[in-house]
Amino acid sequence: MSTVEKTIDVDVPVRSAYDQWTQFEEFPHFMEGVEEVRQVDDRHCHWRTKVAGVRREFDTEIVDQLPDERVAWRTVGGEVRQRGVVTFQPLDEGHTRVRLAMEVEPEGVVEKTGDALGILDLRVKGDLKRFKGFIEERGRATGGWRGRVRPSDAAGPAPTGGTPGGVPGTTAGTPRPTGGVSGTTGVTGRTGPTDDVPTVPGQTDRSSHDAGAWPPADRP
Repeated sequence: MSTVEKTIDVDVPVRSAYDQWTQFEEFPHFMEGVEEVRQVDDRHCHWRTKVAGVRREFDTEIVDQLPDERVAWRTVGGEVRQRGVVTFQPLDEGHTRVRLAMEVEPEGVVEKTGDALGILDLRVKGDLKRFKGFIEERGRATGGWRGRVRPSDAAGPAPTGGTPGGVPGTTAGTPRPTGGVSGTTGVTGRTGPTDDVPTVPGQTDRSSHDAGAWPPADRP
């Protein structure tokens, strides 16, 4: 699998940056190649993408989510194999550092060629830059979900259907109104859940003394 890590500083408070990232159905506004993200429940999303003329569909599952700190995910079905984590670090009251680390497995000719040319690296960088513009232009998130998802919650296959519901601010285990899992698109691979998620170099985990382990132990 290929690994990519990028960091960007955004000129909004950490809560605004994190809340906007939980609105995954908004991802087509700033993620290259994402045509649609459909929320299935509070942990699963279905994605439709088109990159270099190649259309893909896949499902993702959140495996660890802590408000204002991190969202970690993996693919659990479809034509894409990836895993990753995005973390949020407050720099001061009005600025936040967003760090995204991903592992993806290229399979098709287009994907393998793109990986060799570093196109994935450029795409992740571009997605973060567009996210910065998206949230800074508005100054506040378009919505937010403040629930907690623990690694122990991420068990079993993704559901095949369903309609999201609930209200912002609900706790983990109840559906969120919008949102799902972050990711960069167009990298294909084997169907089925991935094994783990890369840790972010230099990441400070304020809720656990064992931040390097994956799957991480249940955290507050």
